[in-house]
Amino acid sequence: MALEHAILVSLMEQPGSGYELARRFDRSIGRFWTATHQQIYRVLRRMEADGWIAVELIAQDGRPDKKVYSAAEPGRRALSAWLREPVEPETVRHELAVKIRAAAFDDPAALVSEVERHREQHAALLARYLAGERRDFPDPAALDAREQLQHVVLRGGIEYERMTLAWLDDVLATLHRLANRPSNPGTS
Repeated sequence: MALEHAILVSLMEQPGSGYELARRFDRSIGRFWTATHQQIYRVLRRMEADGWIAVELIAQDGRPDKKVYSAAEPGRRALSAWLREPVEPETVRHELAVKIRAAAFDDPAALVSEVERHREQHAALLARYLAGERRDFPDPAALDAREQLQHVVLRGGIEYERMTLAWLDDVLATLHRLANRPSNPGTS
């Protein structure tokens, strides 16, 4: 997926300025696709040049005009074509998992603080997702089709974080168990 597609999805949901779009990325789209504000602005300029988005200038008192972006017909067609392309399962590169395997050749206790740090970050992300769910989807039965699709993506993120926390708890328990063995065969 190119950043252009994520931006088009966001603009289809609601037109906005580059600043508003960047904030939306931070708040929602960033759950599954990250981009810096600089990347977003750079891609917006390219999408405007390619005719994928339309720009409306809004005059502001005492400030530069505000650019409000929306998806143009060529962008809508590009998004429609992209939606129909097959998606290959993602390859996972998980450095922490490799380090956990490497602990068999060193001191398993050496990884405990790093795994705990990862656990704290995933717990914080889960808390953010759950707060967002309460804020944005307080009544799931009343959601329209677009909101249902947004919610199902968020629920996927919630379940992923729950699964990751359960795995990290398992890793920590294993590391503690191995670290407390009288003789660790992986160390010399």
